[in-house]
Amino acid sequence: MKLIHTSDWHLGRSLYGRKRYDEFEQFLDWLLEVIRERQAEALLVSGDVFDTGTPSNRAQELYYRFLGKISRTGCRHVVITAGNHDSPTFLDAPKTLLRYQSVHVVGGIDEDPANEALILNDDKGRPELIVCAVPYLRDRDVRLAEAGESMDDKAQKMLAGIEEHYKRVCGAAKAARDALDQPVPIVAMGHLFTAGGRTEKEDGVRELYVGGLGQVRPEIFPEEIDYLALGHLHIPQTVGGRDHFRYSGSPLPMSFKESEQNKMVLEVEFTGTQPQVRELATPCFRELKRIRGGHDELMQAVTNLKEQGSQAWLELEYTDETGAGILLEDVKSLIEGTGMEVVRTNDLRMVSRIMGRETPLETLSELSEEEVFTRCMEARSVPEPQREELMDAFKEILASIHEQDIRAE
Repeated sequence: MKLIHTSDWHLGRSLYGRKRYDEFEQFLDWLLEVIRERQAEALLVSGDVFDTGTPSNRAQELYYRFLGKISRTGCRHVVITAGNHDSPTFLDAPKTLLRYQSVHVVGGIDEDPANEALILNDDKGRPELIVCAVPYLRDRDVRLAEAGESMDDKAQKMLAGIEEHYKRVCGAAKAARDALDQPVPIVAMGHLFTAGGRTEKEDGVRELYVGGLGQVRPEIFPEEIDYLALGHLHIPQTVGGRDHFRYSGSPLPMSFKESEQNKMVLEVEFTGTQPQVRELATPCFRELKRIRGGHDELMQAVTNLKEQGSQAWLELEYTDETGAGILLEDVKSLIEGTGMEVVRTNDLRMVSRIMGRETPLETLSELSEEEVFTRCMEARSVPEPQREELMDAFKEILASIHEQDIRAE
């Protein structure tokens, strides 16, 4: 049994106003070819299929066209779960129709978690894989709010609710496997932030839960899981040092910083119930280059790219004291007709003067909401004992805003 694990497509996402539909289309075409060449029997997509809960017509077209073509690759099963960027109701709307194409969509949790344990059959009708298709679990899905709760109480109840949900779904999967003549692999899916997970400031990944944000311990996942296919973190990585617990990461760079990462999808091949994981590198469909320096350094770096025939999108971080406007005009003149484009410029010296810092090491876009709030507390000399309580309240407000965004979408 062989499957492909991917997540965090974010179809429809733009980069500083630039549309990226061509890149998404090229990735999906490449993925179809990978599935065909590797003879994968199943595809698992662990959340954040779209970048918003109300995706554009073009993003929807790419999604449904891909699902229409995948049956021609020999792939027997597709399982798609929602992430925090997805609208559960939007994903679920065509699920009955898609099931006739062996595409299983789980946008929101089921009243009976056992229904999230999907038994997938081979071409002879025999079970070959059990998938615990757990979508992104929202606060309201797994705990009851009570008046007078502290932040610690909310965090502990949230984590306990997540653990209980996985326990029930995986328990149903184990019971189904125990009833079979021979064991088949159990794969669990999820979209969450595990403790110790690595991320980047610029990738747009939200810490999902209040109080104990990001502290979903690997130990909560039941031992019957043979492979854990996670989404949400954009950096490919293992979880808790376990090779069979994996984030596939985003297959395309979602920011200039992410362009420095190795992007991939994961191939998981089972011998019995034992998985072997292979990393399949995603091609670069659009080169993103971040360049930092003074006028001469930046001009030389762009000249080098031009000589290489690059068609990269550029982010220029300018460190000279004056002349940022002159630099931009010089760069635009240099790259005219090459296919390269300046997507963003940062005048770091100007930023440093405004922020009152001697060295321009960061910009506002590189800071998380929590970091900005922390600096506000520092600037206003908020006493240290009050900061933790204020930060907890701020995180709760952020989580509430993000939940409202999803409901509105």
